[in-house]
Amino acid sequence: MQWTGLNELREKFLSFMESKGCLRLPSFPLIPKDDNSLLLINSGMAPMKKYFTGEVTPPKKRVTTCQKCIRTPDIEEVGITDRHGTYFEMLGNFSFGDYFKREATAWAWEFFTEVLEIPKEKLFVSIYEKDDEAYNIWTKEVGVEKSHMVRLGKDDNFWEHGSGPCGPCSEIYYDRGEEHGCGKESCAVGCDCDRFMEVWNLVFTQFDSDGKGNYTPLDHPNIDTGMGLERLACVMQGVDNLFLVDTVQNIMKHISSIVGVEYGESEKTDISLRVITDHIRSTTFMIGDGVMPSNEGRGYVLRRLLRRAARHGRILGYTKPFLYKIADTVIKENESAYPELRDKRDFIIKLIEVEEDNFSQTVNQGLQMLESMITKNDTKTLSGDDAFRLNDTFGLPIDLIKEIVNESGMSVDTERFKSLLDEQKKRSRDARKNAGEDAWISDSTDLTDIEPTEFTGYKLTMNQAKVVGIVKDGERALALAEGESGVVILNKTPFYAESGGQVGDTGIINNGDMVVTVKNTTKDASGIFLHSVTVEKGVIAVDDEVLAKIDSKRRMSITRNHTAAHLLQAALREVLGTHVEQAGQFVSDDYFRFDFTHFEALTSDELEKVENLVNEKILEQLDVVSEEMSIDEAKKLGAMMLFGEKYGDTVRVVNAGDFSLEFCGGTHVGNTSNIGLFKIKSENSVASGVRRIEAVTGEGVLNYLDSVLYVVNKCTEALRINNPRELVQGSIRIAEEMKAKDKKIEELNKKIAQNATEGIFKNAKRYKGVRIISVAINDATTDMLRDIASRAVSNNPMTAIVLAGISGEKVTFICSCGKDAVALGLKAGDIVRQVAQIAGGNGGGKPNMAMAGAKDITKVDDAIIATEGIIHKLVDDLGIE
Repeated sequence: MQWTGLNELREKFLSFMESKGCLRLPSFPLIPKDDNSLLLINSGMAPMKKYFTGEVTPPKKRVTTCQKCIRTPDIEEVGITDRHGTYFEMLGNFSFGDYFKREATAWAWEFFTEVLEIPKEKLFVSIYEKDDEAYNIWTKEVGVEKSHMVRLGKDDNFWEHGSGPCGPCSEIYYDRGEEHGCGKESCAVGCDCDRFMEVWNLVFTQFDSDGKGNYTPLDHPNIDTGMGLERLACVMQGVDNLFLVDTVQNIMKHISSIVGVEYGESEKTDISLRVITDHIRSTTFMIGDGVMPSNEGRGYVLRRLLRRAARHGRILGYTKPFLYKIADTVIKENESAYPELRDKRDFIIKLIEVEEDNFSQTVNQGLQMLESMITKNDTKTLSGDDAFRLNDTFGLPIDLIKEIVNESGMSVDTERFKSLLDEQKKRSRDARKNAGEDAWISDSTDLTDIEPTEFTGYKLTMNQAKVVGIVKDGERALALAEGESGVVILNKTPFYAESGGQVGDTGIINNGDMVVTVKNTTKDASGIFLHSVTVEKGVIAVDDEVLAKIDSKRRMSITRNHTAAHLLQAALREVLGTHVEQAGQFVSDDYFRFDFTHFEALTSDELEKVENLVNEKILEQLDVVSEEMSIDEAKKLGAMMLFGEKYGDTVRVVNAGDFSLEFCGGTHVGNTSNIGLFKIKSENSVASGVRRIEAVTGEGVLNYLDSVLYVVNKCTEALRINNPRELVQGSIRIAEEMKAKDKKIEELNKKIAQNATEGIFKNAKRYKGVRIISVAINDATTDMLRDIASRAVSNNPMTAIVLAGISGEKVTFICSCGKDAVALGLKAGDIVRQVAQIAGGNGGGKPNMAMAGAKDITKVDDAIIATEGIIHKLVDDLGIE
C-alpha cells in the first residue's frame, strides 16, 4: 500500500473499470439536465437516473464515472468539523441490466487489494442481514474472511426511497487502527467512533418496491456503486480528513500564504481555513459548469458560499478580495481531470473577483450594523425587519445572518423575514417546468412503445408521415375529432422541437379534407417530438398517413434570428473579449434575446461596434455550413460550446464563414445575406455578471424602425414641432423651460413652507422637555415636508416632528428628531413606523429622519392625533425626565 495522490487515484479507478468493459463517461455538469428534483448534482447516480428507469437508453450497459458533486444541507457544519464539505467527487461503476453482484464484489476487492494493495486484514465488509447471496459470494467466491464480514439491518444496508427500484447494499470499510477507536471491547463496524471508515458502497438494485413492504424481483437488476474520492485519498495518504489530502492541502496552503495564518495554529482559525478551502472548491466548479450568482436557486447557493468564505477571510483579519486568487490554485490542482476549468479560467476568476468586490462594498457596513443590533438586543431574537433590511440593503444572505446571530446565542425571527420577502420570492416560487414539457403530456403518460422521431427539418419544410401516437388530456388516445386539442406524434417530422432556446415550429398536418393546426412543437427526453395541435376539420387517427408542413415564413424568421445570435456572440467576443460566453438565449420569429457573461454595461460605442460588425458579416455574404462530427473533432476546430451543457459523442457544428463556429442543433440560414439586416433594440443587466441584448433581423428591423418612426411622429405632434429633424432641439428647449419652471415652483414651495412653519411651531406641545409637533398638510410635496421638518429640528434640537403630506390619494409621513432628542434615544424610524401603521402603512429610516407611506387616507387625522401619545410612551420607556 503506497501513498497515492488524489489525481492518480481517480485515474487508476477509471482505468481499472475500463479494463472490465465499462465505458468511461466524463463527469456530468453540476447543473442537472431535465431533472427539476435537484438544484445541483449531489451523487454519482443522480445524473443517470433516467438510465436506471429506462426513460433514456444508456450509451453502454457498463459505465464508470468520477462525478463532481455538491451537497449543502449541512453547510453550517462545514469548517466546524473536519468531516463536512460541500464539494466532493464520487467514483462509481454502474450496470444497467448487465453484470451484477459477482462482478461488482469481485472487482471492488480486486481494485482494493491488488491495484491499490490495501492489506486485506484492514478491510471489512458489511451486508444486509438477510442477503445470504451476497454473504456467500463475499466469503466463498471473493475470499473475504468470515471474521471480516458484518450483517447489518435495513437502516444501514438496504437502499430504498419510497416505492420503485431498491435493494440491499454492501459496504467496504477500512480499519484505521485502534488508536482511532473508542476503546470499547464492542468496537466494530457500525460503531460511531472513527476507527472503521466506510469507503465504498455497492448497491444491488434487484427489487421493485410498492412502498408497502412488498418487493418484486426485477427482471434486469442493476448495480450502482459509489466511493468518495477524497475519502479514498485519506486512506491512501494516511491522513485523518479531506482537508489534509494533497490537492486540498495545496489550496489551503495558498490561502494561508495570503492571510498569514497556518493550519493547526488554533481551532478557531482552522475553522475559517476549512470553510474557505471547501467553499472556493465548490464555487470554482459551480461557475465552471455555468452557475451564475443570483438571489434564488443554485445561483443563491453559489453566492452564499462565496460570501460565507469572504466573511471567514475577514475573521482571519484579511479584508481585501482574495478568493479569486485561490480559484486559480483550484483550477491548477484539478485541470488534468477537468480541462473545462482551464478553458473557463479567465471567466471563473473574473466572476469571483467581481462578486467579491460587490460584496465588499456593502459587507463591512452590514456586518457592523448586525454586530450593533446584536449588542443592543435584549430579547435574544433579531427581528425579521432588521434581518430583512440587512439582506435587502446590504446583501447579507439570511443564512449568514442566522449563523452570526447563532454564534451570539440568539435567534432570528425568520417567519417575519419570510413574510417581508414573499413578494420578492413570488417569481422564484413559480412552478418550475421542463423546457420541453407539453401541457397535454403528464408524468404518467406512457410513450415507451414509440420510437424516437426522425427529424427532417434541417433540409425539408414538409414531408409525408405516419401518425404513431395521440395523447389527449394526458392519456393515450386513438383519435382526435374536430374541435379537439391534444398531442400528435409522427414517425418523422419537419417541425423543429423547442430546444436550445429556439422556439418550436408551427404549421399544419393534413390529409385530404382533414386539417390540423400545429400550435407548438416540443420533445421529450427520449427524442419523441410532441406536436401540440387543434383539429380544425375532420378526424386525425393513429396510423393515418399525413402531410406535415411547417409555417415556412415563420421558420425563416426564426432561422434569421438564430444565425444572427451566433454572429452576435462572435462580435461580442471580438469587441469585449473572450470572457464573453453564452449564458442563455431565446430565439423566436419576432426577435431574439442573447444573454452573455460580462461585468458592466456596454457603452454606446461598444454597442455600435458590435452592431456594425454583425451587419458587416451579413453583407459579406458568408456561407453558413452545418455538419455533424465527433465531439473531439469539433473541439479541435475550436467550436464554441454552450456554458455548462452536456454533449454526446456526435455533435452538430454551425460554421458562419469561420467568423462564428458553434455547437448548435438549431436551424440556420444558408448564407448570412439571408439575414438581411440586424438591429440591437436594447442592452441591460439580468443578473450579476450577465448582460442581455435584444435584437431583430430582416422584417423585424423594418417593423422596429416603423415603430420608432411612429413614436417620433407622435412626439413631434405633441411638442408642436413641424419637422421631425428638429425633435432633438425642440425637446432640449422644452426641457430647459420645464427646468426653469421647476426652479420657480421650488422657490414658491420654500416660501409656502416658511409661512407654514411659523403657524406649525406655534401649536407645538412639550412633554418632559421634548417639543412635539404633528400636523397634516394638504398638497404638500415630499421636499416641502423635509424642509419644514429640517427647520423644526434645527430651530430646536430637542424636537420630534411628524408631518403628513396628502396629495390626491397618496399619503406620505415624515418624521424628524433633533440631535438632542436622538441622543436621549428617540428614533424617527420607530415613531414614523407606528404612526403610519394606523393609516395602513409602514416605513422606517434613520434615527434623525425617516419616511413612510400609507394606504388609508381616511385614517391620516387619526394617525396625526395619535402621534403625541406614541411619543409620550417612547419618552417614558426611555426614562427621559
